[in-house]
Amino acid sequence: MNGFVIIGASYAGVHAALAARESGYDGPIRLVADEPHLPYQRPPLSKAYLAADAAPETLVLRGADVFAGKGIELVLGARAEAIDPATRRISLTGGDRVDFDHLLIATGSRARRLPIEGQDRDGVLSLRTLDDAHELRPRLRAASDVVVIGGGFIGLEVASTAAKAGKSVTVIEAAPRLLGRAVAPAISQYLLDLHRGHGVDIRLETGITRIDAGAGAGESHVVVLSNGERLRADFVLVGVGGIANQELALDAGLACDNGIVVDEVGRTTAPGIYAAGDCSQHHNIWAGRRLRLESVQHATDQGRAVGLAVAGKEEPYTSVPRFWSDQYDAKLQMVGLADPRDDAVIRGNIADGRFSVFRYRDARLVAVDSINRPGDQMIARRLIGAGRSPTREQAADTAFDLKTLEAAP
Repeated sequence: MNGFVIIGASYAGVHAALAARESGYDGPIRLVADEPHLPYQRPPLSKAYLAADAAPETLVLRGADVFAGKGIELVLGARAEAIDPATRRISLTGGDRVDFDHLLIATGSRARRLPIEGQDRDGVLSLRTLDDAHELRPRLRAASDVVVIGGGFIGLEVASTAAKAGKSVTVIEAAPRLLGRAVAPAISQYLLDLHRGHGVDIRLETGITRIDAGAGAGESHVVVLSNGERLRADFVLVGVGGIANQELALDAGLACDNGIVVDEVGRTTAPGIYAAGDCSQHHNIWAGRRLRLESVQHATDQGRAVGLAVAGKEEPYTSVPRFWSDQYDAKLQMVGLADPRDDAVIRGNIADGRFSVFRYRDARLVAVDSINRPGDQMIARRLIGAGRSPTREQAADTAFDLKTLEAAP
């Protein structure tokens, strides 16, 4: 018995392995990862870990003793180079080969690069892995001026961490608002005001032409904007989205379309091969279409669905999507999937920094974005999952107890 082999040891891979074993799968399980580190948590990389407030050992997702106790073999520092679906075998760097009965591809995503001159300069960085954070942390400590390209989650979290450390920070965003595809306009405006209130210079609807070498002593980089302005930077953080690591699947002949195409339990178009997490593309019942998601919750829940399927206990992946981000003292939480055209209703007080935006498509609640209102998130997750929607008037009225809707017939 060759067992269950998993390529990638982050959230999807780890939770698939644990779910398979805990659901009765008794064959060998191997987690193959190209990084040498024990599986680790990624959200702190742009926040507490980057700020040097967290030690490396606090990032560990599961200790080595947990994997050993469940009979899960860790094969760290080993890169998968090819998959042969016909022989059910993967080839690793160095010539090693691993046979499998079931295979999960959980290779995640990588940082998107900028198509500009200067992208490859030393000190033009991205943040996806622990090694990225190791390189970035001392640079942040030594820096005076930081330029962040991209007003998405990673960019804004790094900007927050840098600003709290007393650095001069400029964020360049090509779109007309922050997190434009992810959150409601009211949330975008709140975050814009929040960052500017902490001294961050945010430039919206601004492009980058190139990144030059500094002209004199002590000047590391010059970011040249599309309007000709030149910004000094000790380092540049590029956070302009991610690209699915789907090359192994493509080369093996699996269907891919901005992610490895999978069904409701993570099966690909090749028998015995699954995909989960950032690298996968699935039909999401809440969006009503196929898409690729990047979030801890998605990777965890979809990985678990794969583990159950491998153990012969299929349970379709239908989790309501959830996301979060910590910036300064603001905890942004999102549940559901909305469209920019959806209606928005405010619950709470924006000025107090504690409010939610309930987003509607016709009469149906499809998503809720919250700043420092975790209770709204908890109830919204249950309501959206159950297909129950408060009226717009009920959502706007903080005196109305949304929990009463759960008991409605």
